[in-house]
Amino acid sequence: MKIYTKTGDKGMTGLIGGERRRKDDLLFEAIGTIDELNSFVGVARSVGFTKDALLQDVQNALFDLGSSLADPQHLIAFESAALVTRFEGDIDDMNEQLEPLRNFILPGGSPASAALHVCRSVCRRAERAVIRLELESGEPVVFLNRLSDWLFVSARFANHNESTADILWNSR
Repeated sequence: MKIYTKTGDKGMTGLIGGERRRKDDLLFEAIGTIDELNSFVGVARSVGFTKDALLQDVQNALFDLGSSLADPQHLIAFESAALVTRFEGDIDDMNEQLEPLRNFILPGGSPASAALHVCRSVCRRAERAVIRLELESGEPVVFLNRLSDWLFVSARFANHNESTADILWNSR
């Protein structure tokens, strides 16, 4: 397979089915941000967070979401209800082991926590990009919203597992 095709050299790229659009189209902004998030999830996995299997499922779901968005005929459906339910259960389980949150916290702490906070912030940007698409189905937005919640609690949980305190925001 040839990696470079030169078909995008003039700022256009293709969707599934062949439709071509400008690379700065809102759709590609969303797909690209989802791809960026998937890359950062890979970074979070590389630092050894204990929930590697769920992170791998997240990566597969993000790839599914990007593929679904790139399919203008909607032949590739994005379904995430089961994963959203897993996020919610896992958030509840992790929160039972964490001290109640009484302050805003700064991103950081352990390497896993810092990586998960980066994922969370990129996930929020992906969510905003998907919202701008005004899709008929709200499922992608629900998925990204719950994923960002899960990433936040997971970042705190990573610090907890590493016996590293969350870094409290010191407002001035």
